[in-house]
Amino acid sequence: MSKNSSNTFWSMVTVLTAIAVLSAFILAFVEQLTREPIQKAKDQRELEAIAEVVGEFDNDPFAEQMNIVTPDKKYKLKLYPARKNGSISGFAVKTYSNAGYGGRIELIAGFYIDGSVKTFKITKHNETPGLGSKADEPRFKKQFDGFNPNKHKFKVRQDGGEIDGITAATITSRAVIDAIQHAVDAYNNFNPGKQP
Repeated sequence: MSKNSSNTFWSMVTVLTAIAVLSAFILAFVEQLTREPIQKAKDQRELEAIAEVVGEFDNDPFAEQMNIVTPDKKYKLKLYPARKNGSISGFAVKTYSNAGYGGRIELIAGFYIDGSVKTFKITKHNETPGLGSKADEPRFKKQFDGFNPNKHKFKVRQDGGEIDGITAATITSRAVIDAIQHAVDAYNNFNPGKQP
């Protein structure tokens, strides 16, 4: 390698290294700059979902959130108590199932004070548009209102339960029930036999 070729090679390495370091610095700076606004937007969407599934509350569910786990310790979930005039009026649980047709389904399930389901809001999924995505529509959700998984068969009818699955999306229906069941199991494990 000639002296000119060697100088050119090391010049290119120096320039590329400088570009890589500068790019890394810029990416880290932008990530730091956007982290807080992204988290605030995510928290706001989550707070709106909590309000949708529990109704009115006058406390800060984030400030009172608790970590709860299923008895087998496989599912670590978040419980958000909802208070009205100082008394607990219900609670929400951020839960999930990995059994969806498109993989993981995340949702926030709302519960009445007696532990029966109020409703749920799907917050993230990869289900088929027009089929599995119907799990978040009122027609499917309304049958959960007042349903107590501790007292009834909490499965789709095809599996001997009492919930009508979504036509052509039974896997998604099962995954929603699975996610809510995790929330029920974790809550029962956290507070066995007691009112919240």
